[in-house]
Amino acid sequence: MTFDQSTFEIRCEWGLQGVELLAPISDVVIIVDVFSFTTCVEIATAQGATIYPYRGTAAADFAQSVGAELAVKWGGDGYSLSPHSLTSLPLDLHLVLPSPNGSTLSLGTGNTPTLAGCLRNYRAVAAAAMTYGQRIAVIPAGERWFPAPDLRPSYEDWLGAGAIISELQGTLSPEARAARAAFHDAGNQLAELVAQCGSAKEHVERGEGANVPLVTAIGVSDCVPQLIDGAYRRSVVLCSA
Repeated sequence: MTFDQSTFEIRCEWGLQGVELLAPISDVVIIVDVFSFTTCVEIATAQGATIYPYRGTAAADFAQSVGAELAVKWGGDGYSLSPHSLTSLPLDLHLVLPSPNGSTLSLGTGNTPTLAGCLRNYRAVAAAAMTYGQRIAVIPAGERWFPAPDLRPSYEDWLGAGAIISELQGTLSPEARAARAAFHDAGNQLAELVAQCGSAKEHVERGEGANVPLVTAIGVSDCVPQLIDGAYRRSVVLCSA
């Protein structure tokens, strides 16, 4: 098809449409939602937690059905989509994490192996992805313009995708090359630039500024979250970060 990048091994496309186009023809899909779903998943699964992505209006019922806790909305007391709320977890926590972007994309990949990537674990995720095959789809999630449903391509997800792509081997689509170029352009200013972007400012304005240094801690993790039977768990494929 015109937009499926099938003549290249390393593909990159935004959002749910990207998942729908690329997942069926790829060996593995990497979801990138830096602020904040995939960063939350990495931080939680690195501590042994099981994270259930969820989309829909019956999250409480779903959490009860799988014997898991339900994350609260931003600003509440408890676990949430704020990465800093997940930095100290009890052993073997099971948590349902609703997210209009990250969860929706994760649950849209069908039978294609799916990994959660972010700036923290980009090297490990890239190394793990290459064990599944040569056809790798990297999906920056982007954000949604509220209250409109339109996709807002987000700077941090573009950099996260580019960071992962910079570690992959294979022929790159033009889209993948562009993401990699953005990552290389940021260079050693990456943390500073992400902290200045719109998504980071939104977190600060909501009183969630503690998330910014967590999501910009680049390459600090060897945790590879893999979606298995509807839940993210730390993969048995461990790589050195």
